[in-house]
Amino acid sequence: MTDPKEHLIDWLRNAYAMEKQAESMLKAQASRLEHYPSLKGRIEQHIDETLSQQKLLEGCLDRLGSSPSAIKDLAARVAAMGQAVGGMTVSDEVVKGAIAGFVFEQFEVASYTALIAAAKTAGDADTQRCCESILPQEIEMGRWLLEHMPEVVAAYLERSRVGEDAKR
Repeated sequence: MTDPKEHLIDWLRNAYAMEKQAESMLKAQASRLEHYPSLKGRIEQHIDETLSQQKLLEGCLDRLGSSPSAIKDLAARVAAMGQAVGGMTVSDEVVKGAIAGFVFEQFEVASYTALIAAAKTAGDADTQRCCESILPQEIEMGRWLLEHMPEVVAAYLERSRVGEDAKR
């Protein structure tokens, strides 16, 4: 049998790697956005949230006598790099990036929902509170992306229609 805290630690390490991946993806996307100031501003705001989330997760891991996994962190960064390079090769990068961002936010929402349940079951109220403080930020970012998706798509299509650089 495995103690629930062992799973919790493993999943916290996964969440930390996920946030490192998010940081890499968001920074790459923000650095290339030129014609979508609202989207760029919201992404930059979420980068700050993501960095704070990493610190919270590090604190949980430290309190539990663990640390982030170098292997999981590396794998997440490689995945983010692959996505960033892939985005640079398509003509509709901003649209695909917004869609991918929304999907990633939903993955984070599900991950933190699972972490909250795991922390509760393991009797770790501090980790539960930490994840409960992160979850609304992920929900809000996903909501924002979904709400603004039509605006991003319309701006992309209009820029493309008139022959302006629409990609970024």
